[in-house]
Amino acid sequence: MVNTDRDDASAEGAERARGEHSREPNKISATTKYSFTGRNLTAYGGLLPVAAMLEKLEFRELVGTSVNLELKRMPRAMPPCDFLLGMILAVYVGFSRLNHLQYLEREPMLLGILRVPRLPVQSTFWRFLSSLHLSVERQLGSLNARLRERVWAAANIRLKEVTIDTDTTVHTLYGGQMGGRVSYNRKNRGKPSYQPMLTFIAETREYAGGVLHNGDKPTGESIARHLARVMDTLPKTVETFRARADAGFYCWEAVKAYTDLSCEFVIVARKTDRLLGELQAADWQPSPDTDADFECQFSYQPEGWEREYRFVGLRYDQPEPDADHPDQIGLFDGLACRYRVFVTNISSEKWSPAAVVAFYNKRAAVENLIKESNNDIGLTAHPSGQWAMNANHFQLSMIAYNLNCWLELFEREESVTVPELRHRTVATTRLRLLYLAAKITRHGGQTEIHFGSQYQERDRFDRLMVRLRLIERKMDGFMPVVNTPLRA
Repeated sequence: MVNTDRDDASAEGAERARGEHSREPNKISATTKYSFTGRNLTAYGGLLPVAAMLEKLEFRELVGTSVNLELKRMPRAMPPCDFLLGMILAVYVGFSRLNHLQYLEREPMLLGILRVPRLPVQSTFWRFLSSLHLSVERQLGSLNARLRERVWAAANIRLKEVTIDTDTTVHTLYGGQMGGRVSYNRKNRGKPSYQPMLTFIAETREYAGGVLHNGDKPTGESIARHLARVMDTLPKTVETFRARADAGFYCWEAVKAYTDLSCEFVIVARKTDRLLGELQAADWQPSPDTDADFECQFSYQPEGWEREYRFVGLRYDQPEPDADHPDQIGLFDGLACRYRVFVTNISSEKWSPAAVVAFYNKRAAVENLIKESNNDIGLTAHPSGQWAMNANHFQLSMIAYNLNCWLELFEREESVTVPELRHRTVATTRLRLLYLAAKITRHGGQTEIHFGSQYQERDRFDRLMVRLRLIERKMDGFMPVVNTPLRA
């Protein structure tokens, strides 16, 4: 009788299972002996896919062409690109502050990726980051964009329509950081803060672009520059762009920037007295497809705008004013009403008022992405009082955030579409993939990494590594390693 491969595999699995069940459990108590004789043991074995992805995407070569590091003094401990890579990986692992690098000084996995016997001391990283000019901040944004283009090509991302969500967040400062202002700070009133602007791609949850802004309210000019910079870095294969933003971006400069960039947008409108008058004079209709009582749409040109745009309004009738939304209260036929108003350049023939509102309501996901960046990536951990250092570290941290999104794109199932694409937070990825105990050995001049046989998601890990190792550059770009393209 000839055994097939399936029979051999099942017999081997059964024998292994019998061995595991027959073995007595390890009894660990207070008297259990311990020692520090193990060598080349790591708690971050999950850095292997990250290292494979960055190597196949030619990260080091890309730094040399995208980032012009004009250093006053060339560091001797490591090449400049490895300093950037070391800080990015440290943030990805969970050590967001430069002072935390001391805990990774002898980490064998990180040392193997950086190819050094020992990490430089924390002050060396600090001096390197301090030596970078402010112009490097924009170059790091370009580096992130070029990495994203290569990931989309290798992971077979074929999105023709992309939605970008832009928002601001508040970082409270507890030192004398440059650019700190006492401005809008809902949680810590009266304390100086930064108000960075961030833009994410809704379909893939990637960080598209951002800028570290001082604590003052962003001006219309700064918003327009940010939007133009983000749109310039998006993949050229995308044909249709849509954008969503809250009332903080309601200004003529932002609307003009979206229009000039051929981007369809929906922005929350601030309810001025003149706009409230237009709302009360509008033709209100019942709104069965939204959570409001009535809806309306009209053309309106705010003061200072060069042309009129389509406005969509929702009205919520309530017997008493809502104390949480005092700016949204208006009187209509003697009743206190609450309004939601949106401005858009999408025609009524293309989208109904309910479709405009439904499209904007999906923007709520960007709040979770910003929260993940602040808490899991440590975006609020500004390393210095110098503005240039904080701006450059801001971009490095967001590249570390994107590493998680890019791994998800390579790990996805073949049949997954954009609505089915799940986002796994950085905190979950660390517990599921990154914090993976392993032993590094070297035999016959070859380095090997050994993981535990009890790892429950071995199949997904193997699939991810197979795809990453297949990444290959061709004359016209990177060949896709996922057979089925990701489309909307």
